[in-house]
Order: sequence, then structure tokens, then C-alpha cells
Amino acid sequence: MRGGPRPDNIGRVTPEQLRALIAAGETLTVGFEGEGHRALADDDLVEAAVCLANRPGDQPAWLLVGVEDDGTVTGARPRHADGTDVLRLQALFANRTTPSLSVRVEVVPCAGREVIVCEVPASATPVGTIRGKYLRRGLGGDGRPACVPMAFHEMQSRQADRGATDFSALEVQGASWDDLDPLEVERFRRLVRETRRGDQALAELPDQELAKAIGAVAANGDVRAVRVLGMLLFGREASLRRLVPAHEAAFQVLAGTEVVVNDFVRWPLLRTMEDFLGRLRARNGETELMVGLLRIGIPDYSEAAFREALANALVHRDYARLGAVHVQWHADHVAIGNPGGFPDGVRLDNILVTQPRPRNPLLADAFERCGLVERTGRGVDRIFYEQLRNGRPAPSYARSTESSVVVVLPGGPANLAFPRFVVEETRDNLDDLLLLNALWQERTIDTTQAAALLQKPEAEARSRLQRLTEQGLVEARGERRGRSFHLSAST
Repeated sequence: MRGGPRPDNIGRVTPEQLRALIAAGETLTVGFEGEGHRALADDDLVEAAVCLANRPGDQPAWLLVGVEDDGTVTGARPRHADGTDVLRLQALFANRTTPSLSVRVEVVPCAGREVIVCEVPASATPVGTIRGKYLRRGLGGDGRPACVPMAFHEMQSRQADRGATDFSALEVQGASWDDLDPLEVERFRRLVRETRRGDQALAELPDQELAKAIGAVAANGDVRAVRVLGMLLFGREASLRRLVPAHEAAFQVLAGTEVVVNDFVRWPLLRTMEDFLGRLRARNGETELMVGLLRIGIPDYSEAAFREALANALVHRDYARLGAVHVQWHADHVAIGNPGGFPDGVRLDNILVTQPRPRNPLLADAFERCGLVERTGRGVDRIFYEQLRNGRPAPSYARSTESSVVVVLPGGPANLAFPRFVVEETRDNLDDLLLLNALWQERTIDTTQAAALLQKPEAEARSRLQRLTEQGLVEARGERRGRSFHLSAST
């Protein structure tokens, strides 16, 4: 097969890189299309590209034509009489997709054959074929990556994930002012006054003016429409069941395989927050710690961390997807999960440092304006900080998947020496706590490990470790790249 004319930016994928992609197997961002038995039709090729464009995440995806499902390289067949013209293939993708998909194509030799490598960009909006077929990349029934039909609610979710739409700002068909409960508006007003962090001007507004000010309703004199935000914050329970059926929250207490409490509710969000916080307080134990003349209470679970994690789950969940926000109380940890994966750009390895990307910006703003969460948008930092300063392990998001986010707050016996140290040394920097806690548990750490822990460049991690060394809290061993750090004897 002979490669045709190539754009100037072609040639970025080497045979070595291609072999590495193939060796890793099919994933949500890598798809194989074999042509060992028959040539792939143009429509099938376009559908495969559409599928990869509608995938989780914002990194490029790769369509490898000429590679079988098991990774065997059988080679791509010529697309034209004189070989494969990559410009014609790029035009094929652009002309047969809507919105037009810009796919970069090149021909790369591998195992004595040629593979058509297509780099498929992420799209901010759902992509379909010109015949109206929409596919998305996901896990099939056998648990392997596959192309599956894309439903309309999944298109809405995808746009919300990529910041192209705000589901909480959509108008709810059939909803009216009568579907909203004035007691819930008063609850919002009370929270503004009590928290002192909220927008105090809202507390003085009449009900309809308050709802209009936060975007819960569309009004010009009279209320013209109620938005999803209005239903979630102020909706009557019966109206929420009827008009926002995806909304649900559950509080479960689990003892091994036994379910002790299993309560599912469809209440407005502020009521749900207050009720679940009340359940935390009723079950939360506390250990007293004396630091000099100062008596400090070390709770089993930090209320501030729990509140931020619960607020994140309610605010950032995917309300176009059926499922409940789950709070599961176990003997040694609390797990809080919500439908909908991380928004685009947020990953496990950057969750501490990436800019806030709310899936429902209008709802997130309302929670900030009533004072339930901080305006800094750094709720995840607060969860980590509160866990560590109380002598607990750092929270974990490792259970999260492409369709859900789960944060685990470890409980169990606290390391009381750590909160004593935090108070005595006046440590209020999250990076310091992360490093000192890791050193306490692992005994030693190097710069590369520290950078991964802080989710920051190695230069910043090295600088933070150096400051701790200068303060006498940490000692260094070794030189240059072989240098490692451990807690000082005094610490």
C-alpha cells in the first residue's frame, strides 16, 4: 500500500509508538478495525470515528485500521487504485459527520504491513453521521471497550461533562411556581443568614425575587418558567418525583453484608444536606486530645470534609442519568458516590490542582451563595486537609469510574500523634500535611513520589521538601536524583 499526499503535520506517530498502542490493547481511547477478511466500508469507518469522538475524557483517541481485535496486524487494504490517500480519508470523515469531525490520518508501517492511523479529537458536542447515527465509546456487555448506541440523555450528559451546556439551567416543561415549596425558599434564606459566608443581600428579597436572583426561575414580573435549579432547591417532593425523576439520594448504614439503614429520599437538596448532616452528627464519635492546656476533639469523621464531599456529590452529579447519590456508612469508612463521571479535564492524577469544572454551574453558584460551600471552589482540598489534620488517611477517589465518582473517607482509630503535631507546629498547608502524612506512613519518599502525591511538578515538590528540611522536620539522604527524604529524629 502506498501512502498518498500528506499534510505537513503528518508523521507524528512512529512505528514504535504504534506498536506500543497495539500492545496495550483496545481501550476507551484506542479502537482496532481489522481488514483481514474484508475491506471496511466507508460507512463503518465513519461510524468507528464517531464512536471514538463520543468518548469520556478530552485526550485524543486512536482508530487503527488494519489491526484485528486480538491485536494481530493484518494490514489495511488500499482505499483507492493508487493506494491510500490520507487527504481523501480526512475529507471522508469531515464530509460524513455532523458536526464535521477533523480527523488526522497517516499510514504507518508495522510488522511488514501498513496500518491506517486515525487520530480522533474529542468533541464538545455529540457527533453523529450525516445519516443521523450516534454511537459512543463505552464498555459492552462483556466488559470490553465497544461502540454502543448513544441515547439522547447521554448526549445531554456529554455536553454537560464538556461544559457545553448547564443541565441545571434548563427550563422544566410543565413546572410552575406552585410546584415550589415556600418553606424551602425560607430554608435557603436561613442558611444565608446562619453561615455568614453566603450572599447576605439574598436574605432580604421576597421569595420570587430571591428565586429569580439565583436563576431558579425565569421571570419578568410573573414567573414564566421554572428551571431545573428551582426544582432541585425548592421543589415539593411530589413535584420532584414527577418532573425531575432522576433525582434521588440514599443514606445507608452497612454492617458487613447486613443493611442496617437503607433510606432513599427525593427531597430538595438543601433539606437533603441538612438531614444527612444530622445523621452524621448522630453517629459520629469523638476522641479527646490534650495538647498542653488545650483540649481538642478528634471526630471519627470531619463534619467539614463530609459536608464538602456530600455537596460535591449533589452539585456535580449527572441529573440526566438515573441513579441516586449514595452515602454508605461502614464500620471503618464512609463512601459517597454520585452518578456521572469526572467532568472533562478532571482526572485522578490532577484532582487536587485542576481548575474547578462544575457539571451544573448554576447549581454550584447557588450552593456558594447560600454559604453551604466555599466560593474558592477548592472543596476537594478541604476534604483532604480535614482528613489529614485529624490523623486519618487521605481520602480516596480510586473507586470512581467513567459513569460515577466515589470518594472514600477512611475512619477507624486516628493517629493522635499527627493532629498533636499539626497543632504544635501550626501546620495549615495541605502540601505539608500530604508530605508529612506520607512520610509517617511510608517512612521515606523521593522527589518523584512527592510530585505524584502533590500532583505538581517535581521542582515544586523538591522546593516543598527543602523547606521542610530547613525547618528541621525532614532530613535528606543521598545526592541529586538518588536523594530521598525521611522524618527527622525530633519529628
